[in-house]
Amino acid sequence: SATLAEQISMLQAELSEIAKSQADLDRIRQSEKTAFEKNKPEMEQGISAIQSALKMLRDYYSQNDASSSDSGGAATGIIGMLEVVESDFSKGLAELSSEEESAVSAYKKTTQENEIRKATKETEMKYKSKNSKQVAKAAAELSQDRDGTITELAAVNEYLAKLRQECIAKPESYEERAKRRQQEIQGLREALASITGAPAASFLQAAATLHGRHHLRRHASLLAAW
Repeated sequence: SATLAEQISMLQAELSEIAKSQADLDRIRQSEKTAFEKNKPEMEQGISAIQSALKMLRDYYSQNDASSSDSGGAATGIIGMLEVVESDFSKGLAELSSEEESAVSAYKKTTQENEIRKATKETEMKYKSKNSKQVAKAAAELSQDRDGTITELAAVNEYLAKLRQECIAKPESYEERAKRRQQEIQGLREALASITGAPAASFLQAAATLHGRHHLRRHASLLAAW
């Protein structure tokens, strides 16, 4: 039906939107993963280099601590600065890793939700498509039955019309009655004319004697009508 077709079309549009959304999500996740995999080693290398430099400076200044107060102050300043840089790098690395973990978790959650939505709508569309086919099949069968019934009814009506024509006497029209009377009168004229050697009055008298008064009155009535 039209309603089922609209619902199926809507489900198809929703599935297409889910697929597009998941494709965008995959693209963003891949971009984030690529950036993380590039930045993390660089920050780890930077932290490692700073830690090495700090170790060298601490070892150096610990061995020459008493040589000069000025050099001791300078060493403290450099070491302090490197320690701040190391802390910033370590903090940045921790934030980078935390952001990556959150991004992965959000990606997995959204992907799972999309998969559930996709499976649900695919199942619903499959059911509605099957139902739509069944409805279409039933409608086609009903249409065929209706067409067959109409054909059979038309045949019955045609047969009944023929029966009416054959079984029901039609009333005689005025024209038909007049024509029939004219034919009877004409027949009587021809019968009278065919009798030779006797006048019409003698014939009528003989007819009255032979056939009775009833037939004579009928012929007289026909003659009067004529």
